[in-house]
Amino acid sequence: MSDSNYKKDSITLTGAVGLGTGVMISAGIFALLGQVAELSGAWFPLIFIAGGIVTGFSAYSYVKMSNQYPSAGGIGMYLVKAYGKGILTASAALLMAFSMVINQSLVARTFGTYTLQLVDGKQSDYLIPLLGVGLLTFAFLVNISGNSFIQTFTGIASLIKIAGLAVFAIAGLWVAGFAFEPAEGGANPPDPSMASYVAAVALTILSFKGFTTITNSGSEIKKPKKNVGRAITISILISLVVYLLLAWAVSSNLSLTEIIKAKDYSLAEAARPAFGDMGLWFTVIIAIIATITGIIASVFAVSRMLAMLTDMKLIPHKHFGMPGSIQKNTLVYTIAAAMILTIFFDLSRIASMGAILYLVMDMMVHWGVLKHLRNKVKANPAIVLTALVLDAVVLAAFIWVKAQSDLLVVGVSIVFMILIFAGEHFFLKNHGPEEDSDTEHDH
Repeated sequence: MSDSNYKKDSITLTGAVGLGTGVMISAGIFALLGQVAELSGAWFPLIFIAGGIVTGFSAYSYVKMSNQYPSAGGIGMYLVKAYGKGILTASAALLMAFSMVINQSLVARTFGTYTLQLVDGKQSDYLIPLLGVGLLTFAFLVNISGNSFIQTFTGIASLIKIAGLAVFAIAGLWVAGFAFEPAEGGANPPDPSMASYVAAVALTILSFKGFTTITNSGSEIKKPKKNVGRAITISILISLVVYLLLAWAVSSNLSLTEIIKAKDYSLAEAARPAFGDMGLWFTVIIAIIATITGIIASVFAVSRMLAMLTDMKLIPHKHFGMPGSIQKNTLVYTIAAAMILTIFFDLSRIASMGAILYLVMDMMVHWGVLKHLRNKVKANPAIVLTALVLDAVVLAAFIWVKAQSDLLVVGVSIVFMILIFAGEHFFLKNHGPEEDSDTEHDH
């Protein structure tokens, strides 16, 4: 891959943590908290702990891989090392890329939803996607400004966001007398099954998956073999603490029924009884900052991964007469795809598709490490196997629960995955990549 588009040592440890938390603490808590509550009931804050544990096991494979193969292609490069330049690598990498694009549309709609709370959420049918598309356009403009501006912007904004959310959470708990108790049921609260509890973990995993943004910038991070792992660990821990505080603050100020009713904007709704209009404004402003940093950091990562796959001739690419590098072109494609999803899908379905695609890809990464690379990257097979099994259990439960409530989103996700694998099979059959000595797997 050409080094001209990737500046070595251009991202500090702090900048990498800013990128990770920038993606995680955005849609992760603002859009998903209500959906998690809907699936898991009154004790929903504890589900975030379960999601953090599963993510911790998953992160182990990525840290081991990044220590051995720091790369601006991140997951794409890891898959090449595990499976070679073929259908599995290209398809799994595209699943990751599309799950990130789906996340961008989730964040974009969340931005629109929270912004409209300042005007009582009226006229949302067209304003939510319109505001989301506006945010994606802004993210594109920031991303063509270069790494130094991105890490400075996301780093500062992430600090403001985390501090603001911590203030909101602690103040919300203080108003409730720091009562760490389950939310009151309200009228007709849900009665979750065991499968529903496990399925809720899938959404919390989606709220943590931003750590992969760090791996996608591996070769650009200073001292990557040391700092990539550190940045991932710090980002997950910061996000977990923030999620728990916020979940308990919302749980303490709203009944379960109220949280579910306002599931797309539950933090803003929790601010109303606790702090009145000033609290609502404060929460929405923090939500806007969080979603902006989330979009910028995610677009930054996925465009780089797609550029690497293009350079390796694993995915088709066409300039369509656009000037600039391949990475700039993939940036345009990423933003365009996210805009389409933002316009046509609601928050719940976007989150569900993202969770399914991400978990399938995550399992493929773990299998690649377990089967082909565990000795090369010095990975403990028991930890990798545990991550694989946890992913499989959570994915099965999520598909089972969603198949009963929204079969369409399950069907669309499965058809989409089949199209990706079939499309890659056709493309590579006619435009096969050139194998090179970088491939580490052994059959």
